[in-house]
Amino acid sequence: MLPAAGAAFGQAGPAARPQPPRGHQLQLQFRALRLPQPQAALPANSEIEVSVSARNIRRLLSFQRYLRSSRFFRGITLPNSSNFLDDDYNGQAKCMLEKVGNWNFDIFLFDRLTNGNSLVTLTFHLFNLHGLIEHFQLDTMKLRRFLVMVQEDYHSHNPYHNAVHAADVTQAMHCYLNEPKLSQSLTPWDILLSLIAAATHDLDHPGVNQPFLIKTNHYLASLYKNTSVLENHHWRSAVGLLRESGLFAHMSLENRQLMESQIGALILATDISRQNEYLSLFRTHLDKEDLCLEDENHRHLVLQMALKCADICNPCRTWELSKQWSEKVTEEFFHQGDVEKKYCLGVSPLCDRQTETIANIQIGFMTYLVEPLFGEWARFSNTKLSQTMLGHLGLNKASWKGVQREQSNGGDDTDPAFEEMDSDVVPQEQRLS
Repeated sequence: MLPAAGAAFGQAGPAARPQPPRGHQLQLQFRALRLPQPQAALPANSEIEVSVSARNIRRLLSFQRYLRSSRFFRGITLPNSSNFLDDDYNGQAKCMLEKVGNWNFDIFLFDRLTNGNSLVTLTFHLFNLHGLIEHFQLDTMKLRRFLVMVQEDYHSHNPYHNAVHAADVTQAMHCYLNEPKLSQSLTPWDILLSLIAAATHDLDHPGVNQPFLIKTNHYLASLYKNTSVLENHHWRSAVGLLRESGLFAHMSLENRQLMESQIGALILATDISRQNEYLSLFRTHLDKEDLCLEDENHRHLVLQMALKCADICNPCRTWELSKQWSEKVTEEFFHQGDVEKKYCLGVSPLCDRQTETIANIQIGFMTYLVEPLFGEWARFSNTKLSQTMLGHLGLNKASWKGVQREQSNGGDDTDPAFEEMDSDVVPQEQRLS
């Protein structure tokens, strides 16, 4: 059972607080950063409390958000989804939506054509395309309000974990839902959960990773006991917006609670530190050839794997798209490393711009995380799309190796930070129900 909405979700900020203009991103306000061990330049046993610059990281990573009740009316209130677009770009964006199931879909171009509203526009279109609005008798204004709140709760100042990434993952999830093995067995309920989970899977991401939250004693790390901290926060934030929007208020309480729980199981599966747990379970079913998509539990396991693939599918896109994502995620890593250096926190793996390169990071990422996951997904789906993704993955890895050779005069070492994530994990079969 989730906490009551008033206790954990969507609490309003002080009434006197000025409302930021739409598009303004509140930034994370870290409480005092405590160094667990004294640094060499500091007195022994000293406790250093650093108030991090409010200008650079001000957004409060919590459920105490500024008043949402009025923000929808400050922003997008137009009655038609086409009105998200400027007239000059209306036709181009609509043309792109007609090819939303194409793996070469350029989410960066689509975001520009929709004036930064790619997540709202694309997800609304997919709800309509899959017949979810009619099937679940959804109020389109409530749906649009929910999607606008979701989009606004992504941090646009994050180079990678922002609403464009969420839109990209949602588009990839749509492609996977259309795979023959899945499309023949999925129910409208499955599709609904999958699209909501994809759109909200990184909701309110602060642009730093879990180890950073743990070593700075952030309250979210304590709240979730240092386990899947970000993923739990994304899930609870999504539930808060679902409740606030009233999108499914016409459903029974039992169905709403089931929806919240199952969305949570999908989002929690994106925890990259648990990659081998899910992958081992999936591989075991494939080896035994006992996956039955008529079985709800098996079907939902496949949806968890689909969302995991969608979340890290960047290396499987065309080089032009993949390279942009690689640069963005590395920029976010390095920004965290800069903060860690500034406050003597110890730089996290992959986050030191002085010792890491995009090529090394990407090659390690592809070798230890992407290739094993997409290899098993290809075993399951065995389609042209899965082969296309593996083909792009191979070409992109070769391209990064070429860059790496140029940078290191023939060096071909992958980043050792990824090797720590390559150990076997005893699979625990976490179901969606």
